[in-house]
Amino acid sequence: MRPSESEIPIRNDALLEWYGRMGRNLPWRQTEDPWQILVSEVMLQQTQASRVAEAYSRFLDRFPDPASAARADAAEMLIAWSGLGYNNRALRLREAARIIEAAGWPTTAETLRSLPGVGPYTAAAVACFAFGEQVPAVDTNLRRVLSRWVGRPLDGRDLADVAANVLATGAAADWNQAVMDLGATLCRPREPACRSCPVASWCTRPDVYAAPRTQGRFDGSIRQARGAVLRCLISHGHVHRSNLIESVPAVRVEDALKGLIRDGIVVEDADCVTLVD
Repeated sequence: MRPSESEIPIRNDALLEWYGRMGRNLPWRQTEDPWQILVSEVMLQQTQASRVAEAYSRFLDRFPDPASAARADAAEMLIAWSGLGYNNRALRLREAARIIEAAGWPTTAETLRSLPGVGPYTAAAVACFAFGEQVPAVDTNLRRVLSRWVGRPLDGRDLADVAANVLATGAAADWNQAVMDLGATLCRPREPACRSCPVASWCTRPDVYAAPRTQGRFDGSIRQARGAVLRCLISHGHVHRSNLIESVPAVRVEDALKGLIRDGIVVEDADCVTLVD
């Protein structure tokens, strides 16, 4: 019979001790400023921490607070966002900055979800790391780690309940960071380093997690085409569709434009396209 979560000896002391020694030194962990934390968490959506670390300080030098981001035009935001991909995140961040400037900061995981581009994980992370709310920040790493801990694939309400039950109450920020680091460095999707894991003795089933398929190649992809279209628009502003073919393979121009228009990054006027205001 499978043990219930309450019967599994969650050794948060061992986990937190390991994190104190081995936690990654990431720049956004040195602050409790909500804007800096929101920027980092939006950047970390679908982007590796190593790439975010390179862009984080550069972005904050240009936009150190919500007021400066709220005043920016789309080209300025996208230039500062360069290299991170999924560019609609930058424009949603600008929308969030405008709301924060007008109405102030939401301070809980529930209310932070009202900001554009802020989903359940990002809201929980900002609430925990900036405002001290004792909530689990459920990302892909945490889902994988907890699934292995309790011995079954977790998702949805089941995942949320387990995370709330095993959270280190009173130390949520360190616990969240510790689980993220454990998942990123040892409890990896493939070939987890169980022998080095500080809590392996009570991990129920390391093999319960099925790693997702890796992302397709970048060369020739729609992601590459979108990036090329955006670079052209940032450089030249109002561009005729036919001129985009000089920068982007013709077969990809239409697909790239459809996606960018759908995401609210680009607007179309007759046969010309431009960035949103």
